[in-house]
Amino acid sequence: MSGGGQRPVLLIGGMDSSGGAGLLRDAAAASGAGVPYRVAVTAVTAQTDGAVTAIHPVPTEVVAAQIAAAGPVGAVKIGMLHGRRIVAAVAGALPPAPVVLDPVIRASSGRALLDREGLSALLELLLPRAALLTPNLPELRLLGDALGCPPGAEDEAIAGRLFARGCAAVLVKGGHGGDPRWATDRLFTPAAPPRRYRARRAPVELRGTGCQLASAIAASLAAGVSLDRAVRDARAGLNARFAEAAKRRPEGALPPAGPAGERRCGDGQLADHSAMRQSRVPGP
Repeated sequence: MSGGGQRPVLLIGGMDSSGGAGLLRDAAAASGAGVPYRVAVTAVTAQTDGAVTAIHPVPTEVVAAQIAAAGPVGAVKIGMLHGRRIVAAVAGALPPAPVVLDPVIRASSGRALLDREGLSALLELLLPRAALLTPNLPELRLLGDALGCPPGAEDEAIAGRLFARGCAAVLVKGGHGGDPRWATDRLFTPAAPPRRYRARRAPVELRGTGCQLASAIAASLAAGVSLDRAVRDARAGLNARFAEAAKRRPEGALPPAGPAGERRCGDGQLADHSAMRQSRVPGP
């Protein structure tokens, strides 16, 4: 893809001072896809690879002004939103373009990254605009709880509730799945069986994988690519990143153990070191 003459992708989310995730990872993904980008910062965070030490939300009027300043765009990726007021500001300023919504809710250790009111606002105001929602498995459960699904509800049932609220498609990321050899992402749409994308696991640790995947998909949508092709292309880029990291890993080395329970790899959150040990080399 070439950025010449094409509409940019708008990246909305948090700034990670470590560079491992958030808008910096989003921008790298868009650049890797050859698509120009604009950004709107919702929060500034202080982070290392091991901890988030501070979060400062951007004033809502500044968030809206950044979105307006982006001008016409081909697609939008939304990540960290922090709270209801920022959710509302983003929803009120969104341009008419496909939206990839990466729900940043909380770490599995219990740290809230989006409070209950913010989650309700996301479901009310942003979910109906989403061409694609990209939750991991813990986030899918939290969304199901918020939508009144019974405990233990099947993933398909939760996806159905999301469709009923206006979401067009759901890509459930499989990094937290129980298969020790494979991670399987599943693309749910209302009118077809889920499409499955499988990748091998490997003992390497990467941050920002969720950001990268969602932003690369949004970049491809901005370039006019179909959703299935956008998912495949984004996964190919992620596969290449994992494969390169695996090559650089010293023989016999294991990634350091992180804080227990921290799972999400995205805006303002840490990777789970067991679930994210994936080379993501495509399976048969």
